[in-house]
Amino acid sequence: MTVTFTAGPLTTQLWDRVGPIVKQIEELPFLAQLADGSLDPKAFVNYISQDSLYLNGYAKAMSFLAAKTVDRDESRFWAGSAAEAITVEEEMHAELLADARLASALEELTAEGSRFKASPTTLGYVSFLVANAASRSYGEGVASVLPCFWVYAHMGKVLVDRAGQMADDHPYRTWVQTYDSPDFDESTRHAVQILEQELAKAPSEEAARMRAAFEQACVYELHFWASAHAMQNWDVSVFLPQEVTV
Repeated sequence: MTVTFTAGPLTTQLWDRVGPIVKQIEELPFLAQLADGSLDPKAFVNYISQDSLYLNGYAKAMSFLAAKTVDRDESRFWAGSAAEAITVEEEMHAELLADARLASALEELTAEGSRFKASPTTLGYVSFLVANAASRSYGEGVASVLPCFWVYAHMGKVLVDRAGQMADDHPYRTWVQTYDSPDFDESTRHAVQILEQELAKAPSEEAARMRAAFEQACVYELHFWASAHAMQNWDVSVFLPQEVTV
């Protein structure tokens, strides 16, 4: 069953606008392998390690929104979401990384130093979110952080549908089920409703910037999953000509 999180005509148009990006996310091999449990443990540990780094910046961005809005309910929502991004996610990551099947992958990444360094995509995404939340309008900040709610909530439904009845020993069962939860859905709907309201009252030029920020963040969502699967790092050799041997 298709679940929609739109809150009115403006967010409906916005979700339709990013439909091609969402479709690309749905088709990522990372997510297909995550659903069927075949994903390389090292790629998954790399993903959740990058996610932990990302969430620190994401929480900071929402804290800026909590301070910027004049609406007390919205301020409480963003502040609560910032706190939850740190506590709930860290608990889930700790539980996943305690799985014996992921322990060797974690040890390998830690030895390489990859676990504690943000990839170029992670750093870019976090910088984009914090800069917009801190220095742009409240509406642009909301539009920037919303895809992390909305795309994840959507993909939670997609993943659960693909995974079907996951066995208790499915290595990624906890992660998949966490993002398909009534509480997360409710938070997503609340965030979408805030954006609908901000779009409705924004002057046309600001509304255009909000739509552009939302679309850019959706592209970052696509790149975030893809770059984690590719084990993206700061190695410059990928940009240099390769020697040809005969």
